[in-house]
Amino acid sequence: MDEALFLENSNVAPELRCSPRFQWHSMAVFGLSIFGVIILASLFAPFLTKYEPNDQSLLQRLKPPSLEHYLGTDALGRDVYTRILYGGRLALIISFVSVAISALIGTILGAMASRHAGSTFDEILMRMIDLFLAFPNIIIALMIIVVMKPGFWSLVIALTITGWTPYARLARAVGLEIASQTYIEAAVATGESEFLTMRKHIIPNTLGPILAQVFLRFGHTLLLIAGLSYLGIGIQPPTPDWGSMLAEAQPYMVRMPSLILSPGLVIFFTTLGVTLAGQGLMLMFDPQQRRTW
Repeated sequence: MDEALFLENSNVAPELRCSPRFQWHSMAVFGLSIFGVIILASLFAPFLTKYEPNDQSLLQRLKPPSLEHYLGTDALGRDVYTRILYGGRLALIISFVSVAISALIGTILGAMASRHAGSTFDEILMRMIDLFLAFPNIIIALMIIVVMKPGFWSLVIALTITGWTPYARLARAVGLEIASQTYIEAAVATGESEFLTMRKHIIPNTLGPILAQVFLRFGHTLLLIAGLSYLGIGIQPPTPDWGSMLAEAQPYMVRMPSLILSPGLVIFFTTLGVTLAGQGLMLMFDPQQRRTW
């Protein structure tokens, strides 16, 4: 198909398809900045602290914040600042892996459903999505992890199973909108196969909204991991994790409020950063909102 015809009729914004550089929404920049700082702090944790996350000293237990221990120590004398730096590593990795797999599966299924709207496959897919949406994600994740036993891959599988539905719905909705464009009709008229049409036109045009959804769902996944760890079936000790730090600090929240505030605020700002980034990206790819930049 003629490339000029594709560009003329594509619903991708001209500033996004004609130039490798485009204006970023300030909300996305701010959110990505927060998220980037937290990722860098987790990656370079060994260079930002002199302690090990599991070093215990009962003589130093429940110490308040000081120059020696910036955020104090917990009930086992472990440095809270160090455990927060290391605590985001595994949670961020699990979130990234599960969100990436969920986005891939959901986008492909949604794009396929958009090409066969009203078919048996489309009906089965939509009913499956309705079934998953009828139950809270944490309940489904709890059932899966209890059956498989807590661990890295059980968390990834549970979060993937509970996380693919938003991408499938979004990809299907965008695909149905794109299917009505004249360049799709031209591609079909020239004998282009269903697979090629989906690969060249449907999926590339859904990448913008899907990317925004990835950031929005990343924060939700991170909260779900923290909740599972808080309940004791997420990331297992002695590996430091923000959710398990909240559970360990709960008996001392009156005596040492900083012990529970520190991981709670880190979870809040991490989720806030990725959510703002997702909302900013969503505005960037929304033609109606792009005029307000």
